[in-house]
Amino acid sequence: MNYWLVKSEPEAYAWSQLVSDRRTAWTGVRNFQARNHLRAMKTGDPVLFYHSVSEKQIVGLARVCREAYPDPTAEEGDWSSVDLAPVTALGKPVPLETIKTDKLLRDMALVKQSRLSVTLLTPAQYGRLLTLAETRPPA
Repeated sequence: MNYWLVKSEPEAYAWSQLVSDRRTAWTGVRNFQARNHLRAMKTGDPVLFYHSVSEKQIVGLARVCREAYPDPTAEEGDWSSVDLAPVTALGKPVPLETIKTDKLLRDMALVKQSRLSVTLLTPAQYGRLLTLAETRPPA
């Protein structure tokens, strides 16, 4: 199992919209590294949901419910998407400033490669983020 973080501007697609939709195709990724991360995702992998730009905080926990397939929004090129489903809102959002100052988290791709929309987390980073979020991992 791998652990992931995806970013979305809440004005474009918010956590609350994922909860309302109950499932979404994660489309529109046009960065090769992020695309490769999508292709590495497996059904059941946990995915932390980050509100970028205006909020800059991790707000929810989702899971991969369909592995990589061709992105239906791509007009050209070899792009992929996955389907995500919400698991739970975090007990307490984890702001970027907290992540930047935490010894275990400050080297996350979210900090080091801030424009990357899909990133891999280490098991230790994932666990620390859930601790900060006051959220228990799903069974």
